[in-house]
Amino acid sequence: MTKMPVLRMLAAALLCTLAVVPDASAEPAAAPTPPSAASTGAADWTGPLSTRGRWIVDADGERFRLRSGNWHGASGTWNGSGSQDDNAQHHAGENSGRMPLGLDRAPMADIIAGFQELGINSIRLPFSNEMIHDSRPVTDASVAANPQLRGSTPLQVYDVVVRELTAAGLAVILNNHTNTTRWCCGVDGNERWNASLSTTAWENDWVFMARRYRDNKRVVGADLYNEVRRSVWDDPNWGLGDDHDWFAASQRVADRILTEAGPDLLIMVEGINWYGIPVDGLPHGRPTLEPARNLSHTLLSSDKLVYSAHFYDYTGPNHTGATGMGETTDPRYRDLSPADLISVLDRQAFFVTEGDRHYTAPLWISEFGVGGREETGQKPRAWFENFVDQLIRADADFAYWPLVGWHENRGGNGWALLHWDARGRRMGLYDGDDWRAAAWTRLMSAPSRTGHIAPATHWPMLSPDHGDFVQSRRMRAAGDWDSGARKAACPDGQRLIGLSHTGNRGLCTDAATGARWDPARAHEVVRDERHVRSDWASGYSKLQCAEGQFLIGYSVRGAAVSAALCAPAVSGTITGTGARTLWFDRGDNRGPAPKGGDFAYGRYKGQCADDEYAAGIAYTGRLGSSRTPDALYCRKLR
Repeated sequence: MTKMPVLRMLAAALLCTLAVVPDASAEPAAAPTPPSAASTGAADWTGPLSTRGRWIVDADGERFRLRSGNWHGASGTWNGSGSQDDNAQHHAGENSGRMPLGLDRAPMADIIAGFQELGINSIRLPFSNEMIHDSRPVTDASVAANPQLRGSTPLQVYDVVVRELTAAGLAVILNNHTNTTRWCCGVDGNERWNASLSTTAWENDWVFMARRYRDNKRVVGADLYNEVRRSVWDDPNWGLGDDHDWFAASQRVADRILTEAGPDLLIMVEGINWYGIPVDGLPHGRPTLEPARNLSHTLLSSDKLVYSAHFYDYTGPNHTGATGMGETTDPRYRDLSPADLISVLDRQAFFVTEGDRHYTAPLWISEFGVGGREETGQKPRAWFENFVDQLIRADADFAYWPLVGWHENRGGNGWALLHWDARGRRMGLYDGDDWRAAAWTRLMSAPSRTGHIAPATHWPMLSPDHGDFVQSRRMRAAGDWDSGARKAACPDGQRLIGLSHTGNRGLCTDAATGARWDPARAHEVVRDERHVRSDWASGYSKLQCAEGQFLIGYSVRGAAVSAALCAPAVSGTITGTGARTLWFDRGDNRGPAPKGGDFAYGRYKGQCADDEYAAGIAYTGRLGSSRTPDALYCRKLR
């Protein structure tokens, strides 16, 4: 769920009603000294950003930890009923006017200066698809503190905000928060990327936004969609291949962004935020990133994927966050002991930072937060402290929700770190009476990995489960190399190193380097035994690459192998010696400590050694066989 004192979802048919309920009281802690922009490296970096293993790095290969905050409002604050002009009909009474919140109360430069005082180096900037196409000018009152924005459309205001944030040295992550310009996250027409518009329209909007800011190298990321969740009738899924398949949709739009619009952008992919009906005894829960353990993304650019997750104290691994209707007996995150909380967080999200796995990627906790001065509950306060400790322990990237809010006489919503009243007077985190200040300072000042990050080995998986999974730019440009078959190909510069006996899954790598496609020579599609020189799988059909070639992909028809895709290597990078047959038709055969992780969960798998390349696939069509891969022909790299 998220950042919402109240979230309405219809429990019996759908989800929940969400509320944060204070518990007990506690004295506010004295505010410590705020971190400086210099101490957090807020402006000392060069874009664009990319990834190396679990780390994000800048253009110089230096670690860039996303110490972010959410500046919300452009995606909408209207609750969906009553007049949009009535502040009372907006979340927490805060009417953003279809723009980042607070532009009616404070000059943009002052707001950005407040961000810098907090020590953050990046902004997650939500928008809605409706906002992109909204031609209505913002009202004069909604930009009272920024009169230069009068007469602008919401998108034009968004442009100025992006320009000013990046000019101040802050990185910007574009976040498609909602389809319609209203508050998230219930049964509100914004449950999925295609809840209120077609998938094609959603993809086209992303291409439009990525192109719009592609020349600004401090616009660093595309956060694809916020909190994918159940609608009235349907759950999202991860890998079923239908119109609700978030894995497939995010994979496809990511590749469109990287090829058509913004090749420099990081691609941020959240998990699934909710499935099922929140009633005790019925299946329901918050999978978050758990499905990625068995089915992870392989982008055309292997150094652009970042996984993302949200955590709030009042929700739980199987709890919507509801009180009353939609509330179940499942524990909330705040009910867990510190040890149990760490265990659950690791299972749901932090596992993606494990090295040398097909799912290895940086983890960005793009939303977490808690009530401020008016939050007296012991459990929410303890959860926040424990969660900050986890962010420090894991050296994770993060984005607090939200940065900006309203206050009147130092009262109001309270979740924001910076508040402005109607007269433009600011109430900040470090004004001396906000209990969160000590934890925030601890988070911003804690030691973390810095400096140069060495390039990492990639282990991406291939999953032509429901259609083509060609992640090579070169092979996409080559056209349909096996008509009617489902095709899979490794990203450019990588080779096939593993296959599953059933299930059509593959594993790619650039380990041990050296096996590189010669740019002067074309690929070859092999459907017969024309290149077989020795009977390395007696009695089996063999698809073997020619001497000097290595496997970069394959195609299948149903479960059966259809063809092997071979690429010619740069002279001297592979050898024909040290060949062996690797059988995996009766069990796993991946060596004693295989890297890459379980790329075909529940299936038999074969994997050549890190210093080998796959040069052939063997299968049989005899009775009882489905012509699935039985063996790989592994040969030594030079």
